[in-house]
Amino acid sequence: MKRKDFIHMAGMGLGSLVMPKLPFGARTIDVSEALNAGMDVAVKKQLADVALNAARSKGATYADVRIGRYLNQFTVTRENRIQNIANTETFGVGIRVIANGSWGFAAGNDVTKEGVARIAERAVAVAKANAKIISEPVQLAPQKGYGEVSWKTPIVKNAFEVPIKEKVDLLLNVNGVAMKGGANFVNSAILAVNEQKYFASTDGSYIDQDIHRIYPVFNVTRIDQATGKFQTRQALSSPVGMGYEYLTATENDKVQGVVTRYKNRYDMLEDVKNAAADVTQKISAKSVEPGKYDLVLDPSHLWLTIHESVAHPTELDRVLGYEANFAGTSFLTLDKWKAGNFQFGSKLVNIVADKLQTGSLGAVGYDDEGVKCKQWDLIKEGVLVNYQAIRDQAHIIGLKESQGCCYSQSWSDVQFQRMPNVSLRPGKDPLSVDDMIKNVQKGIYIIGNGSFSIDQQRYNFQFGGQTFYEIKEGKIVGMLKDVAYQANTREFWNSCAAIADERDYRLGGAFNDGKGQPSQSNAVSHGSSTTRFNGVNVINTARKI
Repeated sequence: MKRKDFIHMAGMGLGSLVMPKLPFGARTIDVSEALNAGMDVAVKKQLADVALNAARSKGATYADVRIGRYLNQFTVTRENRIQNIANTETFGVGIRVIANGSWGFAAGNDVTKEGVARIAERAVAVAKANAKIISEPVQLAPQKGYGEVSWKTPIVKNAFEVPIKEKVDLLLNVNGVAMKGGANFVNSAILAVNEQKYFASTDGSYIDQDIHRIYPVFNVTRIDQATGKFQTRQALSSPVGMGYEYLTATENDKVQGVVTRYKNRYDMLEDVKNAAADVTQKISAKSVEPGKYDLVLDPSHLWLTIHESVAHPTELDRVLGYEANFAGTSFLTLDKWKAGNFQFGSKLVNIVADKLQTGSLGAVGYDDEGVKCKQWDLIKEGVLVNYQAIRDQAHIIGLKESQGCCYSQSWSDVQFQRMPNVSLRPGKDPLSVDDMIKNVQKGIYIIGNGSFSIDQQRYNFQFGGQTFYEIKEGKIVGMLKDVAYQANTREFWNSCAAIADERDYRLGGAFNDGKGQPSQSNAVSHGSSTTRFNGVNVINTARKI
């Protein structure tokens, strides 16, 4: 493959990586259809009652119904042209039951009284068939019914209401700024999601939720004509649980530093201008010398390390060995938690799970089995204190109720344990990024996430980034390239030596985190302030071993 073709395909790959997996049966629609209100909530309640009654009449001791309408919009450009504009919709119902002590699930897109009754009966038949081979019955944590309630992402401007032309104009302007700044290739996209989810259960809950997410993203590439080598830089945006207002940053949203970053909103044009300058610097940047360095990790980078080395290994199904897809199980086995003193990290490390944080991808009012969402500690002062559990797992770790982290990517998929937002709490003492850098004699400041690998126990890992700055005697002295750091999870988090305070706290996140078989995708955020880790092993990714 020619280098030019490779770079083009690599850029296209960025779009495919950030786009969420489309639910089963998605159809292309006109943008105006996405603004229709959809089925009335009173009709949904009637249909849910039909399904619940049908399930009970066939022998179900528990049943829940999810009626879902899922909307996706993709606006994708490259250089001076539009590559793709798509609006999709999928609508249907998924029904989960317990019968004869076993789970059963069925789904379909015949959302009529007759249709949902048939689906409920099929779910019960599946449960009864499964019951013949289970070793022990399902133990479901008690859950009170909430009656008729609703929740909506607190958006200011619905992204689906913004004209396509306005989005295209912005993206082409972004691409033009990059090309003017010296980029050879650039692609950009705005991805918007709206999940309209209705949940009902035999516990007595009827929950209507309207969930919005958005992700503006770009990738800039510059080629060194003399050597044929190239460098890239992706957007420092974060996918968020917000509306189109995310793209309206003001001066108050900027976090000044070596590069301009954004706390609550995002300026795509300024970021791409900086990205074009960054790739030019990266071409001539010094290649890193391998060795031990103190690492100062920006939240735009650290979120991915949190995701892979903390959030996934504290999923209880991985801990128990029930789940091993997408990089394995977990080294955080139950014996470590039961001991009560397993030092996962230094005393500065406090990591919290939550489904509440405004603006986060995982923020909802209730999970997909009708549990009101909450916040709880996973790591407290460095010690492992808890996991992530749902209703049929709670008894395993002595919980009297679910932690509210059950999720399905669509009506056609069964819900199961998915990570909530998992975040590193900011430092308690006043500490800025500049203060942290002043205390580093030999270090690297890393911004943005890059490629990574992690082993099947979520223990040994390697992480790259977007941009790297050398620190000498408390000062940034220039840009580096070919940087990746290696560690094991426990060694790394025990090397945590300083965390900036809440003024620097920001969210990063994954728009399409994969798990399960068949695989499902969910969106999740991870927050942190800039954090320093001392004495971490850094390798040169360009040198042959």
